[in-house]
Amino acid sequence: MLSTDCRPLGRARVQLWQANRKGVYTRAASATVIAGRDGRFRFEGPRPVPYEGRPAHIHLRVIAGEHEILYARYAPAPRAQRGTVRLVLEPEAL
Repeated sequence: MLSTDCRPLGRARVQLWQANRKGVYTRAASATVIAGRDGRFRFEGPRPVPYEGRPAHIHLRVIAGEHEILYARYAPAPRAQRGTVRLVLEPEAL
C-alpha cells in the first residue's frame, strides 16, 4: 500500500470479501487485515469462484487516515495459487 508519493501506508485497514461457491456474499467469506508499517498485508482464503458470468474476484476496500477510501476488485490469474496487488491511495481532498 502506497501513497501517491510512493511512501508506504502503514496501519491501513484492508477489508476483503468474496462470494461463496453459490455466488452469495456471506460474513464467512470476508476478512479485515491491517497493513504493516511497510504498507504490506497478507490474506489467505479460498480461491474465489466465478458466478453469474463474472470472473472470479475479490473485493477490497482500503481505509487509511487522511486518504480517500479505495475500492478495488482483484481477479486472480487462472489457476494461480498466489497473487499480488499494488494499491496507491490518493490524499483526501480538502
